[in-house]
Amino acid sequence: MATPTPAVSDPELETRVKKASERISENMHIVANEPSLAFYRLQEHVRKSLPPMVENRVEVIKLHRELQGHCYDVEYAVSAVRSMEEAAPHFESMKELIKSATNYKQQLKVEESRRGKKESSVYKRLSAHIPLDLPDLPELGNALRETANRVESMMAEARQSNAEH
Repeated sequence: MATPTPAVSDPELETRVKKASERISENMHIVANEPSLAFYRLQEHVRKSLPPMVENRVEVIKLHRELQGHCYDVEYAVSAVRSMEEAAPHFESMKELIKSATNYKQQLKVEESRRGKKESSVYKRLSAHIPLDLPDLPELGNALRETANRVESMMAEARQSNAEH
């Protein structure tokens, strides 16, 4: 058997071995604690970013409710405009009745002037100062249709953009 040779003390070699051992120990410590550090970083991130996200979600829900309310208002307005269009014949009838009443009034005035009545009532004096020239309103129907078409197109665009998002 070979006899062991006495260990020669080399200070530089001992320093290198000591530094290598310290680095290995430090790396083992980091590897052992790395999951804890990762969870700590995740917890820190969640704690910082979660409250603003919750606030934004609450704001989005609030805006969604407001938008639904506005949509219902617009739909109600569209139905009101449609019902106004349906009332156009009634307006025409009223216009004809007012024209007819105006003609009767003028006929009564002519009859009274033929009779030569000198006495006049308060009503007659007042009505003589009120002009009854009614304008012709053919644009009313067109304006109502145009408004209804615009509102319907806006509603269709809003529904389409809601469907896309």
